[in-house]
Amino acid sequence: MTHDTPLRHAIHRASLGALLAGGLALSGSALAAPQGLYSANELLDADVYSTSGSEQVGEVEDILLDNDMQVRALVVDTGNLLDLKGEQQFVVEAGKFTVETQNGNSLDEMVYRVNVDLSEEQLSQQPAYTNDWWQDAREGAQQAWETTKEGAASAWDTTQEGASRALDRIGQALEDVGERTQEAANDSGN
Repeated sequence: MTHDTPLRHAIHRASLGALLAGGLALSGSALAAPQGLYSANELLDADVYSTSGSEQVGEVEDILLDNDMQVRALVVDTGNLLDLKGEQQFVVEAGKFTVETQNGNSLDEMVYRVNVDLSEEQLSQQPAYTNDWWQDAREGAQQAWETTKEGAASAWDTTQEGASRALDRIGQALEDVGERTQEAANDSGN
């Protein structure tokens, strides 16, 4: 026999509150971890070096961001440094480069050095930064974003349903224990 008791409502509210507070605490701690801070202004025109050599192979021409405003790639302008004919701006995705900060304690004197984890030949084989590349990459990123949103919404719905069922089971179990305790108290009083 199920009764909608104040105890059950209180248990539901307390359990839901604990779940929400735990989620916020997790989010807060994830955001509080230091990630470093970089100046886009200083990163533009930073010298780019191949990790396979010590000579400069280009400079940062542009910084490409995704929908979350995270750095997705850098555009490296090789100019005439690689003896290439034709297109000389290449897209280097995040994960294929690192940024070293020199004089990081002074905003006026700070300098970045970008190291690409590519040889000069591999750099020249990266996608050329053209209008066609831009359109294709933008459409691909938008499709990926839509897919991610749909997947996240589905996962959220599933999580909510599971949490609701779990809270209902917990509430029912506590109510059953309460009823048995009341029955035991009534039986011992007779």
